[in-house]
Amino acid sequence: MRLYLVRHGETTYNRDGLGLGRADAPLTDLGREQARRLGAYIDSERLDTVFSSPLGRAVETATAAAGGLGPRLAEALIELDVGHTEGLPFAEMRTRFPAFLREWGGSGGHTVDMPGGESLEAVDARVRPFLDGVVGSNAGSVMLVTHNFVLRVILCQLLGLPLASFRAFAVDLASVSIVDVEHGRGIVYRLNDTCHLQGT
Repeated sequence: MRLYLVRHGETTYNRDGLGLGRADAPLTDLGREQARRLGAYIDSERLDTVFSSPLGRAVETATAAAGGLGPRLAEALIELDVGHTEGLPFAEMRTRFPAFLREWGGSGGHTVDMPGGESLEAVDARVRPFLDGVVGSNAGSVMLVTHNFVLRVILCQLLGLPLASFRAFAVDLASVSIVDVEHGRGIVYRLNDTCHLQGT
């Protein structure tokens, strides 16, 4: 089966450099244009199923990118709960949560809870059964539209990498990664592809 792993388009929080987890920040005009270009790039006629995080920025991106194929909402694809860092400029995060950021930046960062939020280990635990179900369905071509940290977790799972490797990937806004799953093994065809956004 083929998986299209898509990150939502630009939001107001991304534009303004604010921490973003589960706040339902809307797409900017640029984000909507990115979503439109995703739709032109991904041939929706080849998609069998589309799953989306329930957050509006992902749903809007999925709807634009999937043509007439309506997205199915999946709670497992919701972004990491970033807790008290939600909506904070990164400079303020450094001032308010220096101890957390030291741990987060270390080799065990994936085990550390966000201040008042959850850890990447928690994301991994909720995503894994969902992804196993998708892969086990042999559903042909499936698009998953979700968020930065969720996509990093998914890539680690598909490639059999330890969760601590989550920083090994760049997952830009409105990017597409393509992974084929054959005999239980993930094969990367494209990673963090943003060619469709040239000129935006």
